[in-house]
Amino acid sequence: MNSKTILIVDDEAPVRDMLRVALEMADYRCLEAENAQQGHALVIDESPDLILLDWMLPDVSGIELARRLKRDEVTAQIPIVMLTAKNDEDNKIRGLETGADDYITKPFSPRELVARLKAVLRRAGPANDDAPLTAGKLVMDPVSHRVTIDGKPVELGPTEFRLLQFFLSHQERVYTRTQLLDHVWGGNVYVEERTVDVHIRRLRKAIALEGHDQLIQTVRGTGYRFSTQAPVKV
Repeated sequence: MNSKTILIVDDEAPVRDMLRVALEMADYRCLEAENAQQGHALVIDESPDLILLDWMLPDVSGIELARRLKRDEVTAQIPIVMLTAKNDEDNKIRGLETGADDYITKPFSPRELVARLKAVLRRAGPANDDAPLTAGKLVMDPVSHRVTIDGKPVELGPTEFRLLQFFLSHQERVYTRTQLLDHVWGGNVYVEERTVDVHIRRLRKAIALEGHDQLIQTVRGTGYRFSTQAPVKV
């Protein structure tokens, strides 16, 4: 059974149905969105292995959504295959210049589609999401869902666990509260920005052993940074 998840972003329901049937027959798991806003929310919530993205969408164009995803460090590595009726060379170049990994023009055969997606996924390579994440003596094992500091277990709630996993995967970069809400809580969830501060305090308290709470640094006027380096005093 293929464990890969494909997100289909297309405003035409019959096209989505056809794509879903072809991909499910090849044992892919499918997610569907009819516009860029839904697509972006599903990318944040589900982290698909590949995005099959229509050029023409009713709210924001597929080209603009592709640019947005490729600019964001968290989503930049997700392969994107543009799907469109536009067949001239200039449009193909524009599509690939966004960072898209391939370009399929309609009409196409389901066999061609599946073969092209397999090739893109193969080039993207297997992401090792099971590798332990570390910072100092802090170790997170995503497989066993355990966190330890110098071998001693750390008890975390589910939100604090996701928050720490995100920080460990994206060290040394400042994130605003809004960005943390999008990437940790999910694009479809409404939560007050100050909720982030509450969970940051809980996480700091949980990892306070041997000063590890200092890894989560407050960046005044911006948000938070997870860093093993001491903050610069100004």
